[in-house]
Amino acid sequence: MRLLQSLCLLPLATAFGSSWHYSAFSWQKPLLGSTVNGVHFPSLLDADLEDLAAGLEKGLFTSVDLVNAYTRRILEVNSTLKAVTQLNPDALTMASELDAARTNGTIRGPLHGIPILLKDNIATADKMDNTAGSYALVGAKVPEDSTVAAKLRKAGAIILGKTNLSEWANARSKNYTSGWSATGGQTEGAYYPRQDPSGSSSGSGVASSLGLALASLGTETHGSILLPSDANNLVGIKPSVGLTSRYLVVPISEHQDTVGPMARTVKDAAYLLSAIVGPDPHDNYTSTIPFSEDKVPDYVGACDYFALRGARIGVPRNLIEVYDPAYAPLLPAFETALSILRSAGATIIDDLFLPGYETLKKENLSFESIVMNTDFPRNLASYFSQLTVNPHNMTSLKDVERFTHSDEREEWSTHDTLSWDRTFNVSSTTSEAEAWGNYTALQHYAGEMGLFGALKNHSLDAMVLPTIFSVGLPAVLGSPVISVPMGKYPDDANKLKNGYGNQWLVAPGLPFGLAFMGKRFGEERLIGLAYAFEQRTKVREQVRPYLVPKTEVGDVIGIGMGVGGGKGDW
Repeated sequence: MRLLQSLCLLPLATAFGSSWHYSAFSWQKPLLGSTVNGVHFPSLLDADLEDLAAGLEKGLFTSVDLVNAYTRRILEVNSTLKAVTQLNPDALTMASELDAARTNGTIRGPLHGIPILLKDNIATADKMDNTAGSYALVGAKVPEDSTVAAKLRKAGAIILGKTNLSEWANARSKNYTSGWSATGGQTEGAYYPRQDPSGSSSGSGVASSLGLALASLGTETHGSILLPSDANNLVGIKPSVGLTSRYLVVPISEHQDTVGPMARTVKDAAYLLSAIVGPDPHDNYTSTIPFSEDKVPDYVGACDYFALRGARIGVPRNLIEVYDPAYAPLLPAFETALSILRSAGATIIDDLFLPGYETLKKENLSFESIVMNTDFPRNLASYFSQLTVNPHNMTSLKDVERFTHSDEREEWSTHDTLSWDRTFNVSSTTSEAEAWGNYTALQHYAGEMGLFGALKNHSLDAMVLPTIFSVGLPAVLGSPVISVPMGKYPDDANKLKNGYGNQWLVAPGLPFGLAFMGKRFGEERLIGLAYAFEQRTKVREQVRPYLVPKTEVGDVIGIGMGVGGGKGDW
C-alpha cells in the first residue's frame, strides 16, 4: 500500500512567485504568500483558520482551491517526509458541495470548507482505510465514521486524508523509530534532514507544521500528541480522557487514550477541539464530562491576551531530568519562558516537589505498564469485533502477531514485536482485581501525591514544564496538557540520534515546546494561559523548517476538480 497508489494528478508545481508583502487587510500576515485575485494572501505555512475563513468569505478562493493547494503541497514533500499515507478521493467532491452551500448562504461553522487530516488510526466510513500503520487492517471497514470524524464532517470540515504514525501507535516494537509504519514508511521531520518526528502522531505533526492542511487530529496514550507537537513547532492539545470520544479509534488503553488537535496556533487548536468534544453513548468515559453537549466551554473565547494576569503557575522541578547533555539548551529557554509568564502577570510558585513521581520512578513505571498491557489486548479485540469487513480475520492481538510475523511487508526482521511479548505475559498473569489495584495506585501517586495534589494545595491554575518532561503524570491521570512552541536548539547544538540510530532527536534549529498542565476538564483555562504565552513570544514564526512546499492557494485558482487523491504508492 505504502502511500497513494491511484492518483490522477496534474504536474507538480516547482517555483511560484511568492514574495514578502504587507496587506491592507487586517486578517492577513506580512509573510510569504501568493497573490489571489489581485490580493496578497499569507503562505499556507502560516495561514490560520481565520485567514482561510476570511478568504473564503471574501471569495478570494474556494474550498476546492484549498483542497487542490494542500494536495499539491503534500505531493511536493511527501516522498521525503512520508507524512501522509492516504488522500481522500472524495475530498474535491466534498469541497464542491461545501462551496455550493456557502454560495447558498449555508455555513456550518468556522470549519466550513476547511481541509483537515486525521491520524491513520481514526476511522472514516469512506474509501480510505484505517490501518494503524499495519497491513493487517488494509481493506478493513467500519460500520460508520468514528465519532470525532463524524463531528468534523458535521462542522463542515473536509477530511483531506490520513497521516502516518508509529505502527500500532508505538505499541509494537522495542526497537522502533517514531513515525515508522509498514504501510507508510518512515516519517521525517522538516526542521533538519533526517529529523526524528517523534510519535506516535508523527505524520499529523509534520503535516500540520508544514501547512499540508490547516491542522490534524492525533491520538495520545503517553506523549503521542505532545511530543510530536514539541518536535514539530506546533500547538498540541492532549485533552482529558473522556472529553473526546474514542469510538472507532484503534485503541491501546481505554484508561489513557484520547484524541486531540495538532495545529499551528492555539486558537486554531481551540477551534478544532470545540468541534470534536462532547458525550458519546459509544464511549462511556465521555459520560464523565461535567457539561452538557449544548454548554461546551468557549475554548476559542478563552484565547485572551491577558489570561496570565493573576494566574498561579507551579514548576515541579523534580520532573526535570536531563538525561543527555544535548538537551541542556532546554533549561535556559525554560527560564526565559518563566520570566515571560511573570512579566505577563502570573505568579510563579517555583521548585515544587511531587513525591508521588519519585515513588513511580522507583517502581520503574510498572503500575502504568500493567494497566496498559491489560487494556491493550481487550480493547483491541473490541475494536476488531466492530469491523464490518475484516479481510485478514483479525480478532485478537495474537492474530496481529501471527500476521506480522508472516507478512514480509511488516519488516519483522528489522522491527521487532517485543512489546507484544510483554503484553501477553502481563495480560495472562494479571487478574482484573490486580489491574484495578495498579490503576488506583497510579491515581494516588500521580494524582494526590503528584499533579492534582500540588494544583490543589498551592491553589494553582496550571503547572509548566518543558514539554518533553510533562507527559508522564497527565498520561496516567487522563488530565489535559497543552504544548506551545518555546524555542529551538542553537546552531552549535550537540547532535543526538535516536535509539535506533537513524534519525536526529537533537540538532541545530530543531524546535521544542512549553507544556501547560492542569486539572481534568480544565482545558478552557489552559488554552487561555497558552494563548497569552504564545502571543507574547511568537516562537513559531522564528523557527522555520528546512523543507517547505512551494504551492500556494494562488497557484491553483481555476484548476477546479483537476487534482485527485487516493491511497497507496506514490
